[in-house]
Amino acid sequence: MLSVPSNVRLFLATSPADFRKSFDGLAALVESEFGMQPMNGNVFVFINKRANQVRILFWERDGFCLVAKRLESGTFRRTRGNDAATHVEIDAAQLVLLLQGVDAGSIKRRKRYSLDAKRTSVAKNPRNTAAA
Repeated sequence: MLSVPSNVRLFLATSPADFRKSFDGLAALVESEFGMQPMNGNVFVFINKRANQVRILFWERDGFCLVAKRLESGTFRRTRGNDAATHVEIDAAQLVLLLQGVDAGSIKRRKRYSLDAKRTSVAKNPRNTAAA
């Protein structure tokens, strides 16, 4: 089981990755296609073309870590963003569901409090701040 701190962002590649690439190749993919620095503490998740392998790349103080999982049967569900998106941001729960083989797209999430959602709703409706 993976434990991911709440301040770490997770990004899932929407297109298949060439798994002949390892540490440096996947890090270069993050820079060129995602437009991000792979050493910034984020976690990057890649699925191969046959969707039977997943690799998770992240930077840990003094070097890259690469976690891999290969399925003996079955496939991983690749998440799709909009047509132009090279990656989508996921949360730790979605990563766990992906690794467990649960289709996160068919799951309905119940309403929960989110500080980010509260901030965006206040920004959209300035009258909310006048009452405070």
